[in-house]
Amino acid sequence: MLTSPVRDGHALDHRRASLNYPAYRPFSARVSRVLPIGRHLVRVSFTGDDFEVFGTTGLDQRVKIVFPGDGALPDLGQGDDAAILAGDWYARWRALPDAERPAFRTYTVRAIDSEAARLDVDMVLHDPAPGGDGPAARWLRQVGVGDEVLIVGPDARTADPLIGCDWRPGDARTVLLAGDETAAPAILSILESLAPGIRAQAFVEVASSADIQRIVPTARHRVTWLARDAGCETAQGFQAVAPRGELLQRSLENWIGGHRAELTTALDASPHTLDDIDVDTELLWDSPIDPRDNDFYAWIAGEAAVVKRLRRYLVSDVGVNRRAVAFMGYWREGRSEGQ
Repeated sequence: MLTSPVRDGHALDHRRASLNYPAYRPFSARVSRVLPIGRHLVRVSFTGDDFEVFGTTGLDQRVKIVFPGDGALPDLGQGDDAAILAGDWYARWRALPDAERPAFRTYTVRAIDSEAARLDVDMVLHDPAPGGDGPAARWLRQVGVGDEVLIVGPDARTADPLIGCDWRPGDARTVLLAGDETAAPAILSILESLAPGIRAQAFVEVASSADIQRIVPTARHRVTWLARDAGCETAQGFQAVAPRGELLQRSLENWIGGHRAELTTALDASPHTLDDIDVDTELLWDSPIDPRDNDFYAWIAGEAAVVKRLRRYLVSDVGVNRRAVAFMGYWREGRSEGQ
């Protein structure tokens, strides 16, 4: 007696839905569009056969793009359901011979459309470095439609869809976001998710005024773009290109000065003394999973040395409780990921 293939399909779907899929797994992906959105910003769209189960949490959820390098993409279990369930993609990557192990870099999801099987990732293309480009920049300078990569991203069938997200504002009604161009995709995605009643201020520092994105936030959500090529006054006089993080620091200080009342529930009785973190050797990542119950929450991400300064200002100088603010050092100037 033959069994109905339709009924078998339903049984298979039910079995898969009941399995404990890992929060992150590798997806095979290919480039479907390359769209410059600024002088240093490129939106790369990907499509994939398994994108119908790509997680749709958005916010600041991280993904890793595995670049092919000079050889073919490796087998990290992307086409094997048993391997995906085992969640061992990283062990497989580590086990590869040095000459065959491709580089990967971390990004945030800008948008995911499961029905259209399209993932958008906004990538920063830095000016050429004196020592040459890294693997991500080399790939981005020559990428074309049809190029293949692996993307380690969230699986929608996982039990915890918020893994990989650091945006945990709790019940805060006033939120402050600040970051550089690497944090811009996450900041914009977060703003798009906010309820109309939330008051949000975002500061985004970018390399050039040509990198400013034209978006229209809701009435209670404000985005202030800060272009380093507009320059600023410093202790050494006017600099045509503002030092990295200088405009963010000043903007935060000015905003805090005018919104002290909104921070009241998030302030400690006495400022907290932070342990010093050597960003050249240590990861700066302080993200409270269980945020303090108050009306204010801050999210800061970008170059680690800049984030360290902003962290010290908010926590040690202003007195914001550490459970009311998340700090993420997305990258370190002069060093590649993993160094």
